Amino acid sequence: MARVYGWKSVHFRPAMTESGWRTPVQGDGKGFVDLVLARPPRMIVAEGKSMTGRLSQEQGTWRKVLLGVPGVEYRLWRPLDWLEGRIEEALG
Repeated sequence: MARVYGWKSVHFRPAMTESGWRTPVQGDGKGFVDLVLARPPRMIVAEGKSMTGRLSQEQGTWRKVLLGVPGVEYRLWRPLDWLEGRIEEALG
């Protein structure tokens, strides 16, 4: 959907290691959002959760930080947001 509406996007996928699923990051990457979308003049950062999923402590910290960044739109998206068209509306 992001490509259809002309957004550049990035998502860092975890990989299986001997220690379980890991996403290689440096610095304060633990809990960072699942998706970053940019289409000037807008930037959306989105966390994807199941209908009952909750933010971890680290995700909550990132949410607070990102909500304080001018021009960045923080979104918490759940399956119902896709089914009811809210994600497409945000990207359109």
